[in-house]
Amino acid sequence: MPANAAPQREPPAAPRKFRQDIRIVRQDASNAPGRASRAMPVHGSQGASREPYRSYKPRPFTREERDRVTVLFGGLHWRAERVIQGVFENLGHRARILPAATREDLLAGREVADIGQCCPTSFTTGNLVNFLRTEAQRIGADAVARQYVHVTAGSCGSCRFGQYHQSYELALRNIGQQAFRLFLLGQGGLDQGPAGGGGLEIKMPFTLGAVWAVVLTDIVQDMEYQTRPYEKIPGETGRVSRECIEHLYEVFRRRPMRGRKWGAALWHFGTGYFVRAMREVRARFDRIEVERLRVKPLVKITGEFYLQTVEGAPNHDIHCWLESEGAEVYPAPIAVWLDYLLRLAAQDFQDHIGIARHARLKYAAVRSMQALLHWTYDRMRHALAGVPRAMPDQYELRRLAAPYFHSRLDGGEGDMLIGKALWVHLGRTAHMTCELSPYGCMPNTMSVGAMGAVLGRYPELLYAPIEIKGDAEVHALSRCQMILTEAKKRARREYEEVLARTGLSEAALRAAVDARAELRRATFRVPHRGVAGTAANLALHVAQGGGSC
Repeated sequence: MPANAAPQREPPAAPRKFRQDIRIVRQDASNAPGRASRAMPVHGSQGASREPYRSYKPRPFTREERDRVTVLFGGLHWRAERVIQGVFENLGHRARILPAATREDLLAGREVADIGQCCPTSFTTGNLVNFLRTEAQRIGADAVARQYVHVTAGSCGSCRFGQYHQSYELALRNIGQQAFRLFLLGQGGLDQGPAGGGGLEIKMPFTLGAVWAVVLTDIVQDMEYQTRPYEKIPGETGRVSRECIEHLYEVFRRRPMRGRKWGAALWHFGTGYFVRAMREVRARFDRIEVERLRVKPLVKITGEFYLQTVEGAPNHDIHCWLESEGAEVYPAPIAVWLDYLLRLAAQDFQDHIGIARHARLKYAAVRSMQALLHWTYDRMRHALAGVPRAMPDQYELRRLAAPYFHSRLDGGEGDMLIGKALWVHLGRTAHMTCELSPYGCMPNTMSVGAMGAVLGRYPELLYAPIEIKGDAEVHALSRCQMILTEAKKRARREYEEVLARTGLSEAALRAAVDARAELRRATFRVPHRGVAGTAANLALHVAQGGGSC
C-alpha cells in the first residue's frame, strides 16, 4: 500500500440484535404465594410467546383478611410512626412499624435494587428486604406473603421518590418474594378510597388521624429538642418523651369515630379530645428542670424529606451528633411538608384562574385548608404553653426564595430549602442551617447550587450542605463541624453582647434565674427577643423584667 494512501477500514460489523439476549420475565403476583416466575426468550426458540412488560400488580388485600394480615410501614421519626400505628389499630388493622434503618439495610438495598439510586431509596428498600428475609427464615416465604402487606407513599416528578415502587418491585423479585403485596398511596389524596381489594381504606378517618398524629408528634419532638440540651438530670427528657408518645398512641387507638367523611372532619377540628391529650403531655414535661443559661448554638435542620425526618443511620444520626457536640437542634416538622404540598396545589390553581373552570374556588379552598392546618398546629402547641415553635408561613418562604429559585420548580423540596435558610438567618431563629441532601439528588443539587447566590448576598449566613451517601460519615460530619465551630463562636459572642448591653453580670443573671422557679421549668416559654440563642433570649427576658410566659 502506498505510503500516502489512506488506511483501509474494516467493513462495519452487522448490528447486534440485542433483543435476542433479553429475557422477559412474566410476573403474576396474583398467583399463589411462592410460585416461581417463568422466563421466556423473545427469539431463538420455537413456539416462544411474546409478552410485553407488565408493571407490578399485587394480589388484592381484602376486608376479610384484616384480622390476620399485618400492615407494615415506616420512614418517619419514631414518634410519628408509633402514633400512626395507633391510627391503624383504631380502624381495625393490625399494624407493625419496620425496624429503624441501619447500615446493613443500605447495603442490602444496593444489592437487590438499582445501585445508582439515592441513599433514601437504598435505605427504605433494604429495610423492607431485610425484614422480609428475617421473617422468611422464621415462618417461611409463603407465610410472609400471606401475613404481611407493606404500605408506603408515592409521588411523581424529578425526585426519585416517584420511583420508589420500582425499586421495591425489583428488590422483591430479586429475593424471591414476588407474591408479597406492596401498596403505593398517593401523597396528595385525602380520600383515596379502598386500595387493592378493600382491605385498606384511605378515607377521611384514616387521613385525618394520620395528619393529627403528625401534628401532635411534631410538637412533642420540638418540645423534646428544646428541653434535652438543658436538662439537669441526663436522660430525663428522653424518658418523658417516650411516656408522652405512648400516651398519645393510646389516645389515637381509642379515638372516637364521628362519621365517615365530613362529620369526621368537623369533629377533628372542633373537639377538645386532642387538646386534653396535649395538656397531659405538658404536665409530664412540666416536671423536668432545666438550666437554659448553657450557651449553645441553635442549628436548623433542613433538606430532603426522608433524611431530615428520620433519626439514625440514614443521616449519620445527625440530631444526636449535633447535641453531643454541644448544639441545640431545631428539627424539621413533617407538618411543614404537608403545608408545602398544599401550597403547591394552591399555586397550580392560582395559575389556572381565568383558564380552568372553578380554579378560583379551588384555590380558595386550598388556602382555607392551609389556614386550618396552621390553626390546628397552633392550638396544639398552645396546649404546651406555646413552647414548641410555630410553622413558618409558606408564602413568606416563597417570597424570600423568589430571587434565587423559581417557585414553580417543585421537584423535591423546591424553593423551600432556600426560603428556610433565609428565614432562620434573617429572622435570627437559628445560628446555622444544616441541609441534608442525598448524593446525586437532582432537586437538592439545584437548591445547593442556588444557595451560592444566596451566600454571595449574605456571606454571614452559616450554611452546611451535607451530601449523604450513607457510607461517608466522617467526611459528612467533618464538613458540618467546620460550620458548627463558627456557630459556637457566634452564639458565645451573641450572649456576651447581650450581657454587655443589659449591664448584667453572668453571676447576677444566674442568681435571678435561680430565684424564679418558673424559669427553670421545661414548659416555660422563653420569648424571642431578636437574638437566636436560648441563653441570650433568656438573659434579655430577665433584664427587661419579663414575667411568666
